[in-house]
Amino acid sequence: MKIDLNDLHAFMAVARAGGFRDGARASGASPSGLSEAVSRLETRLGVRLLNRTTRSVAATEAGERLFERLGPVMSEMEAALDVVNGFRDRPAGTLRLNVPVSAARLVLPAIVPGFLAAFPDIRLEVIAEDSFVDVLAAGCDAGIRYDERLEQDMIAVPIGPRMQRFAAGAAPAYLDRRGRPEHPRDLLHHACLHGRFSSGAMPAWEFERDGEIVTVDATGPLLVSVGTATDLAVEAAIAGTGIIFLFEDWLRPYFQSGALEPVLEPWWQRFSGPFLYYPGRRLVPAPLRAFIDFIKTSGPRSLAGAEDRPLR
Repeated sequence: MKIDLNDLHAFMAVARAGGFRDGARASGASPSGLSEAVSRLETRLGVRLLNRTTRSVAATEAGERLFERLGPVMSEMEAALDVVNGFRDRPAGTLRLNVPVSAARLVLPAIVPGFLAAFPDIRLEVIAEDSFVDVLAAGCDAGIRYDERLEQDMIAVPIGPRMQRFAAGAAPAYLDRRGRPEHPRDLLHHACLHGRFSSGAMPAWEFERDGEIVTVDATGPLLVSVGTATDLAVEAAIAGTGIIFLFEDWLRPYFQSGALEPVLEPWWQRFSGPFLYYPGRRLVPAPLRAFIDFIKTSGPRSLAGAEDRPLR
């Protein structure tokens, strides 16, 4: 059976994006072109791969199985073809990164402009989401995650600040009205603005001081999706709705402007910074290798000489 590789790529783009329009936007093709390619592939295989309605596109069971098996195969094929990049004067191709929204906002802005200026033949695609995915199955070359969320059998490279803190803050008017907490347990009597991951998990607020760790399961009037709706919680905090708990780097501009006031700052807990991670069982594509070398040589001083670290 002869199958056109372009038709397979079209199917993967649509299945990954969950629709022809979004698949076209991600792949640079037209929705009609992708539709024709998928129909052609289905005819060749003799089985429906996608269920289509006027409102949605979803993979059939056969489509899901094909998508799961093709993801790693396509990635390996791209890696094999990328070998010829070593014979070019400078790396070229596409680098796809899967990152949490916090990294897209707080880590990558200091890196991406310089990287793209240094490597004009590389096209960078950044998929920002807070669900935990298999980067290969998602069609990505690498991802950014924190130490406790890194997948096994990966290589990790430090990226961005090596030490961060979670911070609590609220509008001065709210604190004037409700009082200023002196201990994390005081938050039980305050309106706390929470976030929830797509998995349904709602992380507790954790504080630490002089070796004492206090975990608070406070409640409040607002619950948002972590990452995608975090800015709504920030704006609500600024408006005086309650207390927010978030990356210090995210809240710092509002602390500096006075829109928010730090809350329980002596209790803010430190944690290690993020890592760029990628599969250790495959050849490293030239665009990814260029990115790794760039963050090692052009990142913060604490990254100078950083080594790829295999995860166990």
